[in-house]
Parts: sequence; C-alpha cells; structure tokens
Amino acid sequence: MCKTCGCVAPVASHHSNVRSPGPIFEVVQNLLEANDRVAAHNREHFDSHGVLAINLMSSPGSGKTALLEATIVALRDKYRIAVIEGDLETENDAARIRVHGVPAIQITTGTACHLDAKLVHQALHDISLGGLDLLFIENVGNLVCPASFDLGQHLNVTLLSVTEGDDKPAKYPVIFRASDLVVLSKADLLCVMDDFDPDRAEKALRSLGTDIPMIRTAARRVPEIESWLDWLEGAFAWRRFAAAVPTANAVSMGL
Repeated sequence: MCKTCGCVAPVASHHSNVRSPGPIFEVVQNLLEANDRVAAHNREHFDSHGVLAINLMSSPGSGKTALLEATIVALRDKYRIAVIEGDLETENDAARIRVHGVPAIQITTGTACHLDAKLVHQALHDISLGGLDLLFIENVGNLVCPASFDLGQHLNVTLLSVTEGDDKPAKYPVIFRASDLVVLSKADLLCVMDDFDPDRAEKALRSLGTDIPMIRTAARRVPEIESWLDWLEGAFAWRRFAAAVPTANAVSMGL
C-alpha cells in the first residue's frame, strides 16, 4: 500500500495490543500539514481564475469516469471543462475523457493509493485555468486515504455504486463525512441488484450525523444524470456567491 500517507504504519487493533509508534504519527502529521499548504495554494489558483474544482472519490469501478463522460456530453456546450485523472498506472481514463474533446491530465501515482495536493499542483502546469469553468479531479479508487488529503478542491463528491454493499457509509465513515454529495451510481441496475437497498444506504449515511444529499445516477446506456446536473448548477451558483461573499461556504448554501 501507499508509503506516503502512513497507511503502512501499524495501527491500534480491536484484537491486538499493538500501537503505532509516536514518530510515525509525527511524520504523517507533518505530511498532512505540508499537503494542506500546497492545497491552499491550489485553491488560490482556482479562485483567482473563477474555476470550480470538484474532487470525485469512490472505490474502484464505481463509475467515476463514466459519470464524467456523461457530464461532459451534457455540459460541454455550456461550460469549459477539464479533468485530472488519478490512477496507479495507465492513461486509460484520461484517454476516455479526451475522446470527448476535453483536456485530461493523467497522474500515475505508482504505489500511492490517493492523490495529494503536490501532484495536483504539478498537473496544473499543463492546464490553462484561464480557459476553464469546471475542473474535475478523479481521485484514485479508494474509500480510505483520499478523504485525508485536501487537494485544493472546493467540493467533494463520493460515488457509491449499487453493485457495492449498502453498508459502505457505515464501514468507511471518514470519506462519507468529508463529502458534500453522495452519488448512488449505476442506479439502473437496482432492478437486478436486489441485495442493495438505497434506504439502508441512506440510513447508514444519516447515522454518521450528516445531512448531505444523496442522489441517484445512471451514466451508461440511457444516461439519467439530471439530479447530478442540477446539483452542479447549484454548485456554480454557490461559487459565484462565494466569490462575492468570501465567508460563504458549501454548508451555508445547502450543498
């Protein structure tokens, strides 16, 4: 697993008396502080160019790239869009995005199980922010480490595919608490995925003490992404408001 975020460190276990040594946590804390400084710098770039940056997170195969493809087709005549793709290897996802006439920068992390602010900052050298309205950052497929690393984004979106367990919010609470929106993806498969109950998934989400919205999408065959597009329009309205009122935030705008 990743050697940059501390997830290889031994941790306290319910079944063990093992404890992580203090110096490891100091290293991780210093790493996160350094990351946050770069993230703030990235956010300054986005804000100065009026770009809305959205971080997409999920487990592998939940449909992030497919949702981006459907989104680009729906919005490319209205908004100028670019994508940063994160994977351990290959340019497969970036190639899929470029087919739709949208610039896509691929970050290959090697062994790292998440993107960090420095990697995003490096990718920004290959993107003309002045010609953009919307930047999607598709994080590495992982429901753990991406939640801990600020990239400079304005909003976090976590996908939960109906082909996964509906108890994922209970099992991975950190990433869902960090989200501004939860998307139940591949919802067109609910008719055959009788072991996934959207009500149970929402109950698990609400048990975390969060009232963030949960919507359903289907990105393939006949796309059903209207609720997602409506949320994006609301996000743009929030960014315009936030630019005029610096103290505004996503919570106050109901996102």
